Amino acid sequence: MTGKAGSAGEGILEEVVRQYLPHYAGTPEQGAKGWNNTTRFVDHDHRRYVLRVYETHRDPAKIKFEHAVLLALAEAELSFRTPVPLLTTEGETLVRLKDSSGRYACLFAYIEGLRPTDEDIRPLHTFGEAAGELSAALAVIAPKQKPAYRPYYELGEAYPLCKPERVFDLCSNPPAELLRAAPYLTLMAQAYAEILRELGNLRHLPHQLVHGDLNASNLLVRADEPDVIEALLDFEFCTYDIRAMDAAVILSGLPEGEEALHAFAEGFRKNVALSEEELQAIPLLMRLRKVDVFLHFLTRYWEGIDDFTVLEEQACSLSRDLERMRASEQRLKRLLSNILI
Repeated sequence: MTGKAGSAGEGILEEVVRQYLPHYAGTPEQGAKGWNNTTRFVDHDHRRYVLRVYETHRDPAKIKFEHAVLLALAEAELSFRTPVPLLTTEGETLVRLKDSSGRYACLFAYIEGLRPTDEDIRPLHTFGEAAGELSAALAVIAPKQKPAYRPYYELGEAYPLCKPERVFDLCSNPPAELLRAAPYLTLMAQAYAEILRELGNLRHLPHQLVHGDLNASNLLVRADEPDVIEALLDFEFCTYDIRAMDAAVILSGLPEGEEALHAFAEGFRKNVALSEEELQAIPLLMRLRKVDVFLHFLTRYWEGIDDFTVLEEQACSLSRDLERMRASEQRLKRLLSNILI
């Protein structure tokens, strides 16, 4: 990952915070460091805030689109919380760090809650309800800004380094450092080729704004009520895409077994009614999600952001997921039709 918040220089992050909170005199506390962003916690005047530093891109238009969606959602009276970007004294939602990195940062009010584990099925019914409620709210939001990210199915535009010939060459003739991952890379190349043949069937499906990355890591539940959704987070990849994509992303990350599937789907259908055509496309969209994640980490490998071990780990995990999904695809279609229609 390029750049670290800790290397921004003494006082730079404090100066950022003071553009939102002019009387702030503390030091932002180290928080989580994800694949794309760094988090710091800010305590001021008996309140806690979250400082987010964008690490992997320097395009303010991407952040402004995300913030426009979040500000619109803040007016939607949802049953759960979403992040609300605060305004600086100049009325802006983001600030450029005054160092050589060209990075941007923004400040949010802290939201109490816990992130459930991937295997915890207790929140899945209410997660389904919240995801459906969010989908219905996003359907009527029309930001003036243009989205920065492409739909999932526009892989060529989203990952210009990942030309099919180049991907297939690496997967069939991996460098020495990736030889252990060769079987997994072969499976990922096959999945990529299959996806490319099927993408044309997706463009005519209903489109709207989608979150794009809903999973357990972007979910908060109440500490004393683990089946109650407190917030949905991280709207960085929000864009116009196939309406069913958010459901597919969530389904692609659920624990194995029908109990988890039923819990989520029963909740989701309370707020969104997908067509039979959309439901039949969900297994393809789930595979598209896995291929997209692979191309994301392959791009990071080629750009030198991650070393080979990250790509090796991702290829192994994603290929196993794809094999499991392929084995249960027809059963999944039948189950979804029975539950969601």
